Amino acid sequence: MVSGTIRYWAAAKDAAGTGEEEFEGTTLADVLERLRARRGADHALVRVLERSSFLVDERPVGRRAHADVRLEQGSVIEVLPPFAGG
Repeated sequence: MVSGTIRYWAAAKDAAGTGEEEFEGTTLADVLERLRARRGADHALVRVLERSSFLVDERPVGRRAHADVRLEQGSVIEVLPPFAGG
């Protein structure tokens, strides 16, 4: 198990009620599942996570399966909700 920081941006920050928090987990999927379990299926953050993009250590996750995105000690996950406009 490793630990690191999750940074929330825009609507994700509003839904989380904080700009960042610590995480523990080994993959992005593991961390996201822990967030869902802690907050409950109907929580606003869970709904935002479903449509967000992610950066891990400044690299886009893109279409990779979240279970394939391994985290390292001190990793930073950035949650980027969809942005309106152009």
